[in-house]
Amino acid sequence: MPILTLIAADSLESGIISEACDRLAAHSCVPATTDWLAEGRAVDIVFDGTLAHARTAVATLEDRVDVVVQHEEQRRKMLLVSDMDSTMITVECIDELADFAGIKPEIAAITERAMAGELDFAEALKARVALLAGLDAEMIEQCLHERVRPMPGAETLVRTMTAWGAHAVLVSGGFTSFTGPVAAMLGFAEVHANVLEIEQGRLTGRLAADIVDAATKRQVLQSAAGTLGLDLNSALAVGDGANDMPMIAEAVSADGLGVGYHPRPQLAAAANFAVRHNDLTALLFAQGIKPDAWAR
Repeated sequence: MPILTLIAADSLESGIISEACDRLAAHSCVPATTDWLAEGRAVDIVFDGTLAHARTAVATLEDRVDVVVQHEEQRRKMLLVSDMDSTMITVECIDELADFAGIKPEIAAITERAMAGELDFAEALKARVALLAGLDAEMIEQCLHERVRPMPGAETLVRTMTAWGAHAVLVSGGFTSFTGPVAAMLGFAEVHANVLEIEQGRLTGRLAADIVDAATKRQVLQSAAGTLGLDLNSALAVGDGANDMPMIAEAVSADGLGVGYHPRPQLAAAANFAVRHNDLTALLFAQGIKPDAWAR
């Protein structure tokens, strides 16, 4: 059966639930049962109808609550593929490194345009890395210690999913200097990222291997599913920017869960679930997991 999940950041008012049911019914989606995932916070509404009609029916609720519409079958995913910067952690690492070099505004402006899809990601990355030439490599460790923090709900999401046997992959257009420690902190089993070239203790302004870009992220999703023998409807892909669009669109096209986390508009349009109001635990509610089953 199809299922609608409403997730509130604070309190899920009964009026919103009633409104959702009324809107479903008005679009030929007949509500059947209602079940609290967390009372006053997240609720499932099972209905009879099409996903497309239901999404149209409840689209206007998205400015108040997070909304996901999906089939109840295979709701719990066995593959998590996630972006890192501004998704699993609260910062863009290259912007924070740039701060140590005294050029954060210049690099951050390029980052924002790249994440919004206004610039070619690979070229924008090479341009930003070039501006870091000469930076003391010890600043990476300092940046990790002082600036890199997990996104709220990140560790709970990853460790809860891996506890039921899901495979978690961190794939980033950022750098292995950060993805390794972040993966270890949060519980990811597999990591893909770019490699900063360092010579004589300083960044050269070049990358030491092929660029991990949007196409790579999609390939990582496909490869991980193939290795595990999974269909992509068992996958959850999540990110925040334009370079996450191909992997998220791939998950969506296979009836998996493609999530835009506080996404730029271009990515939100490609996703079948946009988290705008909640932290990453919304992805557990989307999979029907109640808080008493979350990893702590």
